[in-house]
Amino acid sequence: MGSELSLLVDLYELTMAQSYFVYKKDTSATFDLFIRELPKNRAYLLACGLEDVLDYLKGLKFNKKDFDYLKRLELFSADFLGYLRKFRFKGDVWAMPAGTIFFANEPIIRVTAPIIEAQIIESFLLNTINLQSMIASKASRVVCAAKARKVYDFSLRRTHGPQAGIKVARASYIAGFNGTSNVLAGKLYKIPLAGTMAHSFVMSFRQEIDSFLAYSSIFQAKTILLVDTYDTKKGIENAITTGLYLKEKGYQLKGIRLDSGDIAKLSKLARRMLDKAGLNYVKIFASGNLDEFKIKVLLDKGALVDSFGVGTNMGTSIDAPCLDVIYKISEVTDEEARFLPTMKLSKGKVTYPGRKQVYRVQDKKGRFIKDILGLEKERIKGKPLLIKVVDKGKIIYKPPSLEKIKLFTKNNLAKFPQGLMEVYSRYKYPVVISPKLKNLRQALTHQLKKRQ
Repeated sequence: MGSELSLLVDLYELTMAQSYFVYKKDTSATFDLFIRELPKNRAYLLACGLEDVLDYLKGLKFNKKDFDYLKRLELFSADFLGYLRKFRFKGDVWAMPAGTIFFANEPIIRVTAPIIEAQIIESFLLNTINLQSMIASKASRVVCAAKARKVYDFSLRRTHGPQAGIKVARASYIAGFNGTSNVLAGKLYKIPLAGTMAHSFVMSFRQEIDSFLAYSSIFQAKTILLVDTYDTKKGIENAITTGLYLKEKGYQLKGIRLDSGDIAKLSKLARRMLDKAGLNYVKIFASGNLDEFKIKVLLDKGALVDSFGVGTNMGTSIDAPCLDVIYKISEVTDEEARFLPTMKLSKGKVTYPGRKQVYRVQDKKGRFIKDILGLEKERIKGKPLLIKVVDKGKIIYKPPSLEKIKLFTKNNLAKFPQGLMEVYSRYKYPVVISPKLKNLRQALTHQLKKRQ
């Protein structure tokens, strides 16, 4: 992946890199990737995208076409282009494993490397973690709102490009979705596939019942009928007729789908009609611009829905379409190769200096009660969340299977207070700054102001 995406950088990363090449060629630095603030209505975020980051770092190099293009820009010296010709990432990376719950100001990824290398990888890391963690976090909220009902990704047609569609399917599955309609994602990641039919299929027949009978004759044991193309009550009646026909043939109608109208009211009507006809095994599937907010409303109204198809609002994280994700330098070497802490002092954008670790504290029952953001070498009781995944450019972490990541996510989330998972959560999980980090920040603030 890395060799194909070597130029997926912002221009200033390359211009800074050339300046570093002249003035700070032997300098190393540590950068933290973190979220400054949680989006509205979010009480937590879900880390996702590490596997793509590792693939990128493993293969990162510049090819001849890259050099030819950069040369034509007439921005870069021959010496710097020569440096890029031999470029490989040789730094260290610490990261939270995929599926880890995290909060504002906690480093999700920490990079320590020659400063040119650490700078060049910035845009890819931000882009990857932003998209996948954003979607995984939204999808996790949908799963919580559905309260053990099945949820499927139907977002491909509205995601921001083909690659985003694939990553959305993967991220939502990690978050707890049961499957996707995206066939390529199913092939690549072995995610279970799910799908019904479109209104166009129903409309291509002269009568709705003819479309139902035609579809069910082919997919006898896997038929889910879309019943709201014309009149939903009549559509349910036609689905019952089809279901009874299948029953005579020794098959079971799998379900019906409601995609519009008052779904809570229609689901109750459908359940009564199906049960009265002896089709109590037929599931009711709902879709139509759903997300955690709309699912909560439906269930609060007593909707009798067994599964949800969630598309646009989840696949674009419509209420929070990006995370406030940043990548900031926290220490840099001096002339004697000693790492010295540094930080940003901009109003409202102050960062924490030094090489840090996140420690998660549990009570005697194993429940998470708080996180502590401290310096890496502090003695703090708690489980360190950042683990080393790259050592001197070598990938030393083998990502678990998708199923294991999904299970880890579920078990991880279950250890937090229930209030964290409410749709309109007011719960604020404690993230405490350690005394040593506080003291370092105060002392460094004074030093930097005096120095400038």
